[in-house]
Amino acid sequence: MKTGIVKCGWVWIIPPFVLGAAGWWLLTRAGYGAAGWTAAAAGLVLGSFMIYFHRDPQRIPPQEEGIILAGADGVIRRVEELHEPDYLQGPAVRISIYLNPFDVHVNRSPLGGRVTRLAYTPGKHMLTIMNAASEVNEHSSIFIDNPRICCLVRQIVGPIVRRVVYWLKEGQEIAPGQTIGMMRFGSRLDIYLPSSRVKVIVKKGDRVSAGLTVVARIIN
Repeated sequence: MKTGIVKCGWVWIIPPFVLGAAGWWLLTRAGYGAAGWTAAAAGLVLGSFMIYFHRDPQRIPPQEEGIILAGADGVIRRVEELHEPDYLQGPAVRISIYLNPFDVHVNRSPLGGRVTRLAYTPGKHMLTIMNAASEVNEHSSIFIDNPRICCLVRQIVGPIVRRVVYWLKEGQEIAPGQTIGMMRFGSRLDIYLPSSRVKVIVKKGDRVSAGLTVVARIIN
């Protein structure tokens, strides 16, 4: 399976290597050889981590009808029923996926359909393991309308993460498992679905992969 690098990742990847090389050159010329090699090593380690973090593995989603896929790599933290007032406007089930810094942070669409609403909401930076983070933290909202069901995807920043991005436009048609955006350095992704229309098949503690793991099935 091929693994590429997201285009937006290069602005994070190149600087550590450049700064490490510049630090080595300047410090060694000034007679601080040990400090120069330390700067070079730090640049190499940080730059290598950035390459790893911004990886975008090629994935082929399952073709089964009526399935909802994980939108992020990570661990299921919560599966809960609630009222979603803004997008689904009714009873919903929320599937929360927590990412650590070593997970793939490219997000993928849980299902195919049309992107009908996009929004970015500023807010707090609480720990993403806290339930309230889904509503009060800074986040983006992606609403996907499928002929059979609608789905809200929410990218949520935490206390360290300060950037989530989506690569979509309103009215755009997307396929199941298609890349839709990215979150940086550990975060959380929530999927909201109409609770009466789906059967969730994952539970707290399950590890999932974006675009590959089936998290729910449409039941009517």
